[in-house]
Amino acid sequence: MLTVYRNMFRIRDLRSKIFFTLFVFLIYRLGTAIPVPGVDLDAVEEFAKLGEQAGILGLLNLFSGGALEAFSVFTLGIMPYITSSIIMQLLAVVIPRLQKLQEEGETGRKVITQWTRYVTVLLALLQSTGLTYLFHRGTLTGGIDLIPEYDAGRVLLIVLTLTAGTAFIMWLGELITQRGVGNGMSLIIMVSIVSQMPSQFYAVLKSTSTIRFGIVMLLFLLMTAGIIFVDQGQRRIPIQFSKRVRGRRVLGGQSTYIPLKVNTAGVIPIIFASSMLYLPAMLVTSIPSGGFWGSIRNWINNNLVSSRSWWYVVLFGLLIVFFTYFYTAIQFDPVRQSDMIQRQGGFIPGIRPGSATTQYLQHIISRITLPGSLFLATIAVLPSVVSIIWGISLGFSGISILIVVGVSLETMKQIESQLMMRNYEGFLT
Repeated sequence: MLTVYRNMFRIRDLRSKIFFTLFVFLIYRLGTAIPVPGVDLDAVEEFAKLGEQAGILGLLNLFSGGALEAFSVFTLGIMPYITSSIIMQLLAVVIPRLQKLQEEGETGRKVITQWTRYVTVLLALLQSTGLTYLFHRGTLTGGIDLIPEYDAGRVLLIVLTLTAGTAFIMWLGELITQRGVGNGMSLIIMVSIVSQMPSQFYAVLKSTSTIRFGIVMLLFLLMTAGIIFVDQGQRRIPIQFSKRVRGRRVLGGQSTYIPLKVNTAGVIPIIFASSMLYLPAMLVTSIPSGGFWGSIRNWINNNLVSSRSWWYVVLFGLLIVFFTYFYTAIQFDPVRQSDMIQRQGGFIPGIRPGSATTQYLQHIISRITLPGSLFLATIAVLPSVVSIIWGISLGFSGISILIVVGVSLETMKQIESQLMMRNYEGFLT
């Protein structure tokens, strides 16, 4: 393994890409420490001392690398871009124009990417405006007013700063994708999550016994190993191409396969499910805190939003299973795949082309999606279950481990392909 790491830095192009990626990481982490102008720094420091953030604040703080609790220029993190990408993927299913753009190759992808940027900026404007208002009211900060001098000029400055911070992060991610190693957006999310893990694990160590902390670390390692195992799992459907004679040449006759991953949807179902559960948390902020409506507000906050509730665990797991099937159906269309195979002169051995192939692909994708969805749900809720049983807050969550492991594997594969092109031994060989 040490030889592999040494080989990484022997290749000049690869070495430059790795150092450039690390330099962008440094810029990003510096940005998370720069506070937004116009806020009360003493109030921000008091808010940061509250400890673990829950609900939508916890999700934003996770993806921003702790920038939210410091109210820095990168407070929104990469979440607006993630939401924008999901929206564009969903719209591509129902809008024929976007479907055609996806099929046009590189040119179409550039147009979709440009639209994704516009939607990202729009979402950043909306989210920054909402957060600024809620941070002033103290609704999500435990009653602490982070913006005591709340006037139009100051609000405009904060909103524009947060939106510009999101646009800058998006630009950094695209720079990594173009000139660095791996997918830039995914790597920025991974760096944000990893940067929070040491402090979170230390908090667990202080709040529980050494034995329980050892069990927590063992659980972390087992979850990581399970994610790696399932992420590599796939069902290979063989495809045979018939022979065709053109003049004196014989074309076709080759065989290949369609790799269907057990976890086709990746981490997207967990993000969808989290958004669905955090929606009530945003809505109840407008409900009065006293009387009958106050009791409803408290019940929603304590059961549907808090990760230390069995209601949360059950609903979260069911939503993940549902969205796994939903997103897999969007990503893999058996009808389109069957038509593509038939147009290219291929067929699945033992299966007739056309509707029979479509039904076969639908049956296979349904069977492998079930264990994939149950695995995602288990990984996502297992830390919450342990937290409920022991009454402590773990230093990690299922979504954080899934993202870190998944992005690490994809980045390793890209580095491995660069090494193998130059006849060097890779990570996975």
